[in-house]
Amino acid sequence: MAFDAAPPELRPQRPGSHEIRQRLEHERGSRLAQLRSLTGSGQTVDDHLMSTQKEAVTKVLREIEDAFARLDDGTYGTCLRCGEAIPEERLEILPYTHHCVGCRRSA
Repeated sequence: MAFDAAPPELRPQRPGSHEIRQRLEHERGSRLAQLRSLTGSGQTVDDHLMSTQKEAVTKVLREIEDAFARLDDGTYGTCLRCGEAIPEERLEILPYTHHCVGCRRSA
């Protein structure tokens, strides 16, 4: 056993699908609120900027829906590029991510 590895009984377990769904639903709710705010603002200060922000939020919403599909088909938490497990810390920060850090950097 490596000195820097915690014994199996002390390692945090990966969250269950219920907790993952809660994280994803929270992210979806936050993004939908952002989109409503952008859509309902009625501001025309910089339509290009508003349009770009709406596109970015919509892209994240698609990624969240894709994450729900991966959760349903059992591939959630696996990098779509290299097939390795995505570290739990990354999934806590970006629960809808579909790449590990290494593959994301090289993309």
